[in-house]
Amino acid sequence: MLLTSVVIIIREVLEAALLVSILLSMCRQLGISQTWFKWAVLAGLLGSVLYGQQMGSISSALGGVGQELSDAGIQILIYLCLLYSCQKLVFYFKHRQGLNRLLFIAMAAAIALAVIREGSEIYIYLSAFQGREESRLGLYSGSVIGLGIGFSFCALFYYWLLSFSPRRALFFGSVLLSLVAAGMILQGGKMLIQADYLPDGQAWDTSGFLPEDGLPGQLLYAMVGYEATPAPAQVAMYILAIAIMLITLTLRYKAGARAEMQWRRDEM
Repeated sequence: MLLTSVVIIIREVLEAALLVSILLSMCRQLGISQTWFKWAVLAGLLGSVLYGQQMGSISSALGGVGQELSDAGIQILIYLCLLYSCQKLVFYFKHRQGLNRLLFIAMAAAIALAVIREGSEIYIYLSAFQGREESRLGLYSGSVIGLGIGFSFCALFYYWLLSFSPRRALFFGSVLLSLVAAGMILQGGKMLIQADYLPDGQAWDTSGFLPEDGLPGQLLYAMVGYEATPAPAQVAMYILAIAIMLITLTLRYKAGARAEMQWRRDEM
């Protein structure tokens, strides 16, 4: 139970921790206020408990696929929030103007939704086993260790990104956010397949050398939504999600560069 709890908690915490560390480090490098973060985490923690408590009724809704559809909806919303947030940060890096309240709402919503999704899974897991006295010690000890590892990873990744120059930090942060966001779409596609909204299938099978239940597979799942046997529909959604992110970021970077040049001409 101890090792199982550690692995499960790490898997659930890492995805949200990676998202938090990237967004906070990008804001720090660009000199953007981070006061929105505490409200995002608070909303996420409260929401995860409420979402976990209502999971039974959610699962039975919509013909028994309520959980799959709600999970897919959360993933898609996180992707859209990250798409908006990242392109605004890229534009601001070049132009140093254009920040608005919607940016802070989008970043807060992305983190809150990620905490709700991952936190509800932890809440359900702990609730399922806390009634077994023989398992409590391993359950809670493993959970604390898993949380500690997850938070340590978040802190290390945050300071690693801060070690770069603002330009490089923005580049690496944008690439990582694109991968994380596309991973959300990949996982959302899996939920839609389970709900019979998308066709099933198998594009390839990498479980022979990189199984999902191993530590490397768990880490890749948390970071980029890795699956050993993805369906063709998931692969298509993943590629499209990355393409949209990269094209949008490139266009916004160029727009910011043009705006910066125009501003300098006006100043001269």
